[in-house]
Amino acid sequence: MFIVKHRAFFLWLTGFFLVAAVASIAVFGLKPSLEFTGGSLVEVEYTSERPHVSVLQDVLGAAGFTDASVRESGENAISIRTHTLTPEEHESLLSALTLSVVSPDASTTPFTESRFNSIGPSLGSELAIKALYAIGAVMLTIMLYIAFVFRKVSRPVPSWGYGLIVVVMLAIDIIVPAGFFAAYAHFTGAQADPLFVVALLALLGYCVNDVIVIFDRVRENLQKNKDLNRKEEFEMTIGRSIDETMGRSINTSVTVALALIAIIFFGAEVTRNFAIVMLVGVVVGTFSSIARSAPLLIPIAHRFAKK
Repeated sequence: MFIVKHRAFFLWLTGFFLVAAVASIAVFGLKPSLEFTGGSLVEVEYTSERPHVSVLQDVLGAAGFTDASVRESGENAISIRTHTLTPEEHESLLSALTLSVVSPDASTTPFTESRFNSIGPSLGSELAIKALYAIGAVMLTIMLYIAFVFRKVSRPVPSWGYGLIVVVMLAIDIIVPAGFFAAYAHFTGAQADPLFVVALLALLGYCVNDVIVIFDRVRENLQKNKDLNRKEEFEMTIGRSIDETMGRSINTSVTVALALIAIIFFGAEVTRNFAIVMLVGVVVGTFSSIARSAPLLIPIAHRFAKK
């Protein structure tokens, strides 16, 4: 009953995190990867000491690649994102990535090109639109499914009220991780790539699972009250349902979080951002399912009771 009694505090806390996330996205922005904007990605791995990123950035700028973004990758590799390269520009860029260009007196530092991808801007734009459609379709489907499952629980909250709350919670559950990633990307140079979208879609499925578990327990307790002809305030039913499912939600989230932490510290570089977004989303989703979703049923029930 602690969460139900202090639900106003948790709702204000939710509002704070939501405003902070929206502000982060507005200020820093989500920088899309070339898979969404179009362009070329070149990854090279040096066989000896890797030149400093700032040095390579200056060299590429002097060679005419002023829009190139250079990032360290792994222990001795770099990744370069720039506009769509022609074969001639590709060769020119590789020529610039040698120490002999940086310092004529130094010996050439050999490297191997491990990756080269080019995506046209039209294809990148199409992928971005499809990603937004996928997120919207998933949320709409979840809302309709919840409304259908809870169609027999129409008192004191109508079935569509459960679906509406789930969608609102899911929107928060992906906005907050996105806001965190915007700030994280601003300081690390990370970009929103297809794995970022996959992480958001995975979070939608994960977070709705926790919410459904609590809502299903609410439905069971409401049915028990009806069968036993037990007069229990709706707030008491909500509080009891949260208490009965809280341990299960926390234990599940802890095991998932431990796996994600292992991926962050010991996994491959390509999956690190995915795991970071998932970790933040799992924490937010667990808080959402316990402290926000079920308590929101109470003001909705009061509103329908007045009507």
